[in-house]
Amino acid sequence: MPAEMKVYVGIDVSKLHLDVAIEPREDSWRVSNDEAGISQLVKRLQQLGPERIVLEATAGFELPALAALGCADLPAVAVNPRQVRDFAKATGRLAKTDALDAQMLAQFAAAVKPAVRPLPDAATRELSGLLARRRQLVEMRTAESNRLVLAVERVRPDIQEHLRWLDKRIKELDRELHDRLRASPLWREKENLLRSIPGVGPVLSTTLLADVPELGTISHKHAAALIGVAPFNCDSGQWRGKRKIWGGRATVRAVLYMATTVAVRHNPVLRELYERLLAAGKLPKVALVACMHKLLSICNAVLKHSTPWRSQPA
Repeated sequence: MPAEMKVYVGIDVSKLHLDVAIEPREDSWRVSNDEAGISQLVKRLQQLGPERIVLEATAGFELPALAALGCADLPAVAVNPRQVRDFAKATGRLAKTDALDAQMLAQFAAAVKPAVRPLPDAATRELSGLLARRRQLVEMRTAESNRLVLAVERVRPDIQEHLRWLDKRIKELDRELHDRLRASPLWREKENLLRSIPGVGPVLSTTLLADVPELGTISHKHAAALIGVAPFNCDSGQWRGKRKIWGGRATVRAVLYMATTVAVRHNPVLRELYERLLAAGKLPKVALVACMHKLLSICNAVLKHSTPWRSQPA
């Protein structure tokens, strides 16, 4: 292969294996998704010097390989599986095997060249893991509460006992998350900045710090696209459709939505924006999404400039 030819790598991730494909040359192999296999993968890719390495985000199974590649200064990035599926459909590739998926990822890397993002450090990944577990417990509590309404008398005590345990465990996780944030001077400073904004509570501040570590280092437009609150046009020819939001980090967006429903009542800037949009004839949900965008921009600004909300001009 000519020395000047750029190499792109796709890695299909599963719990036990990593399937690797190289573009443009037709080369592929498989290694185990463990320390030995990942070490072998890193050494082989270092010899190739790839332009981009793409993995799908796969329930966390990609993290050990992604971290090892990043530590070796290899340009690896985890992408949203939906992007790759859409790319595969656009190219007419409907068959699906691990080897074919790896090849498709390599082609995606060559065609799209997704930007490489800095890896969160170990402490941030651990905080994100605790936060994800808290979300899971909250979902369980909601499901159990719904079951309790229709449960027969014989099983109601069992559900109630589980609900008490879930409440206790969620409170314990809240304390642990709070303690971790306060133990780190950097996180403590960032949390204080975020909590200075009316409408930003502990859940939103922790979510932003754990799941959006880029916040404060990127533009407000990039932040909006990252979370999925940037509206996209739906126009074609003479047709003018409604703008829609989609993609991004859905779990963060859900927390931001709930926080904004409070912020439009207590944050003067967001309240004024919300009321102005309603007066202009916008639907309440459209106005709320605009306020989500504004709240995220405020959070990004206070972190970028290290300036609390109270010192910002009204």
